[in-house]
Amino acid sequence: MAKASAIPASYPACFVSTNHVRIVTDSACDLPQTVADELAIEIVPLTIRIDGNEYIDRKDLSVEEFWAKCAASPTLPETAAPAPGQFENTYRELAADGASSVVTISLSGALSATMQSAELAARSVADLIPVTVIDSRSVTLGLGAIVASCARLAADGGTHDEVVAHARDLAGRTHVWGALDTLDNLKKGGRIGGAKALLASALAIKPIIEVRDGKVEQGGKQRTRSKALAFLVEKVAAVDGLDSLFVLQADCRDVDQFVDMLRPHVDGEIVVGDIGPVVGSHAGRGTIGVAFFTRT
Repeated sequence: MAKASAIPASYPACFVSTNHVRIVTDSACDLPQTVADELAIEIVPLTIRIDGNEYIDRKDLSVEEFWAKCAASPTLPETAAPAPGQFENTYRELAADGASSVVTISLSGALSATMQSAELAARSVADLIPVTVIDSRSVTLGLGAIVASCARLAADGGTHDEVVAHARDLAGRTHVWGALDTLDNLKKGGRIGGAKALLASALAIKPIIEVRDGKVEQGGKQRTRSKALAFLVEKVAAVDGLDSLFVLQADCRDVDQFVDMLRPHVDGEIVVGDIGPVVGSHAGRGTIGVAFFTRT
């Protein structure tokens, strides 16, 4: 399986001073922990419920453990947004560390109550530290790409207003496309009937999804996995001068092949990251996709 480098070439190692803007996000960002650590990104975890048991994302449950538990469970995992207190504690800790302000970039507000929790917490610490909450209008490594770019700007000395403007700009230029490998999760979640799921499986239909205006929308469908991968490659190839690309994958055996297919269309580095439990609960094992910025 392809592995992402700890830090893409475009994210040089940096010294993080205490008196500057700090970046907070949530665990739906799917950023590798090495990247979060290098760029001093604080990640507030969501909670995953499987068969009545609760797990804190990125702490109690690894990606591998998550998929193993999903395979053994007859029901769809559930996700829960962080409580406002989790964000508040993070803000207070950053203030105590000497941060001048905080920019929180959240999972799409149309998909989760996470942003609401971040905003409530921001109001509760208004007398202690300025906090601005930005709706990424994205998810998984679409969110992660925005967060990493903003953290780099902050580490390079960007002001609070500059980081906020950058986050808002990227939120309008971030694209996420994915190909689902199975309809099992949609079936378990009641979003598709058993007969329809059976028919789709028999026909080997692979649904294509797109994150559009903060929501997950149908982006098409392909008859085979290979055609689904080719479709995603076409989306990337259509973007002029793409200097970086994030590949997201949910325990996919063909991720190396997919990266090789994409490489001729990307000028810079391709970063591969795992789809974590938050997104994986809904997308299912075998989901593969791309996240990238366009220039307009």
